[in-house]
Amino acid sequence: MLTQLNKLGGKHGIGRLDLVENRYVGMKSRGCYETPGGTIMLRAHRAIESLTLDREVLALKDDLMPRYARLIYNGYWFSPERELLQKLIDESQVTANGKVRLKLYKGTVLVVGRESKSDSLFDTRIATFDDDGGAYNQADAAGFIKLNALRMRIAANLRRRKR
Repeated sequence: MLTQLNKLGGKHGIGRLDLVENRYVGMKSRGCYETPGGTIMLRAHRAIESLTLDREVLALKDDLMPRYARLIYNGYWFSPERELLQKLIDESQVTANGKVRLKLYKGTVLVVGRESKSDSLFDTRIATFDDDGGAYNQADAAGFIKLNALRMRIAANLRRRKR
């Protein structure tokens, strides 16, 4: 699959990178890379994750991925910390499945459709501003907003007292 995506993506100029890297030993180096297949696969996979992973699970995975990549880049593939992170990432991917439709055009990869028949957390009956069958009570928002803003009200009160 990667070979085919490399050919297809290469024709469309997808996955070209020119970046300055911070090497482990302290120097900076410039790297020019072409990763058309990897770029396409990543975009498709992220589209599936957006459907199937819980918000906080996805945020945690996104927070940890730079550290994971740094471990690999620096040669720590067999380290206990990389192996521990791998278990967490593997577990996060159990429900990441489905189909994605993409369009490739002039260096861009556009997601034009996605579905996961068995593990999608997206529910059109709930994600609506119309009748959601009681899944969401808009009156609950007022209390949520007030509670969520509590730390900011406390800080504002402290600033007022200091004036």
